[in-house]
Amino acid sequence: MQAVTASARSAAPAADVIRVRNLTFTYPKATEPAVRGMDFSVSRGEIFGFLGPSGAGKSTTQKLLIGLLRGHGGEAAVWGKDPLDWGPAYYERIGVSFELPNHYQKLTALENLQFFASLYGVNTLDPMELLDAVGLANDAHTRVSKFSKGMQMRLTFVRSLINDPELLFLDEPTSGLDPVNARKVKDIIRDLKSRGRTVFLTTHDMSTADELCDRVAFVVDGRIVALDSPAELKIARSQRRVRVEFRGTDGVLEEAEFAMDGLADDSAFHAVLRDHHVATIHSREATLDDVFVETTGRQLA
Repeated sequence: MQAVTASARSAAPAADVIRVRNLTFTYPKATEPAVRGMDFSVSRGEIFGFLGPSGAGKSTTQKLLIGLLRGHGGEAAVWGKDPLDWGPAYYERIGVSFELPNHYQKLTALENLQFFASLYGVNTLDPMELLDAVGLANDAHTRVSKFSKGMQMRLTFVRSLINDPELLFLDEPTSGLDPVNARKVKDIIRDLKSRGRTVFLTTHDMSTADELCDRVAFVVDGRIVALDSPAELKIARSQRRVRVEFRGTDGVLEEAEFAMDGLADDSAFHAVLRDHHVATIHSREATLDDVFVETTGRQLA
């Protein structure tokens, strides 16, 4: 997909695209706040993951940043202003992909994209190129009511790209997708990053976040309990051990573990490398799931 230059847009400043300070929000009639004093920022060209279980406050925070909710405490600024202060121009610059598909079922896929493209005052991308990018070109003239959930999810995703947004809010973008189509969506997200676009990714899928995100925030009970790059979060909680799988003298697969510290001088480790056919060598790295459970004491749901 080619980048679109629109004279109506101003270039994003070097400062943070998103800045949140002491953000709070309580729904009407609720006894407890949904968001409790959040602090984070997102830089231009960053893929920022917002991770946590259902009910953690992820969607509420996203809706505040999109401008769908009002009445928050603290600061929630995008390009230096509250989303509600931008007015209609804000929605020319952002794209949103919701977790649940919401299309005009009696229209075809192409007609849906053409209709939404007509709502923008800026140049839009070619709908057929977008459909082709996610494997829906052959279904462009099929009514969306005949689409599977996965096909509707892909259509929802490319609809969020129709205005070539500078900032993209994605809610579970690979949910319900098979590995091939999930890979297409992930590749497009990486391409957006390479073109300087900013992505705010809300998910409870740790593997997708680990694969895509520059940084992730763990959200529990309306608070951020950990925030760093996936690699740093995992390294901080990994065991400094190395596991080696190798073929024994009878050809049976065996394994052994060695301390990572002092590994260069470990004679037993060198003996395994010298005397056996090594199948795999892995450090005992924690997964993001491991980090989340250790940090929060909870399982994702």
